[in-house]
Amino acid sequence: MLYSFFLSFTNWDMMTPEIHFVKFYNYTSLLKDPAFYKTLLNTLTFAVGTTIPSIILGLLIAMALNGTRRGTGIYRTVIFAPYITPMVAVSIVWSWIFEPRVGLLNFVLSIFGLPKLNWLQSADTAMLSVIIVTVWKQLGWIMIFYLQAIRRVPKSLLEAATIDGAGVFSKFFKITIPLISPTTFFLIIISTINSLQAYDQIQVLTQGGPAGATRTMLYYYYQEAFEVFNAGKASAIAVFLVILTVIFSLIETAVSKKTVHYN
Repeated sequence: MLYSFFLSFTNWDMMTPEIHFVKFYNYTSLLKDPAFYKTLLNTLTFAVGTTIPSIILGLLIAMALNGTRRGTGIYRTVIFAPYITPMVAVSIVWSWIFEPRVGLLNFVLSIFGLPKLNWLQSADTAMLSVIIVTVWKQLGWIMIFYLQAIRRVPKSLLEAATIDGAGVFSKFFKITIPLISPTTFFLIIISTINSLQAYDQIQVLTQGGPAGATRTMLYYYYQEAFEVFNAGKASAIAVFLVILTVIFSLIETAVSKKTVHYN
């Protein structure tokens, strides 16, 4: 990290032995570049678009599978399986599903009389497509954490609430949600960091396109470092990515002080 910070003040091309200092040129050029702000917006969109749906859907699936009903173990295994599958393999399969002419998703849309979409080829739907793949893959991981958290909710509290006349939704929002809030906080932090580090699915599905619609900070870093061989600018992007991660973590920690209950 220290060496990357050092390189961010240079214009090293990763090949020549000479390293020339350019002071804050890499940072100022990024701040003046409209593409950098578009990339930053893409990163924020991807982070929010993957974290929030993953948390909500993971919790709902865990609530649905909580208990000892027949077949629960099979459902848990099927839902968790994508998480242990390599992201590259998952992305390749989904690229077939998103195929505009013979893909499964457009076939389903045609059944309901809806128009076919160019999922990965259109700037309007490319980011949504990458988000769908990411959420689908990490749902099982989030579900497992929530299953364990829900099982730790004291049954005595739920029974007492039932005796007092509380309904299903009342018990869910006033007892279950507060008691599993530490798990929610942990999952939000980890999911946010993972979203900021997303690379494989973007490389396989869109390569940051079309027209930069899915280029996130980390992918921008990759392009500058290993396609353009501008290690200085790439390192400056990495510094901004670290700062963004810290800001997200601080915001989520500040919010957790009022919403997370450990007792």
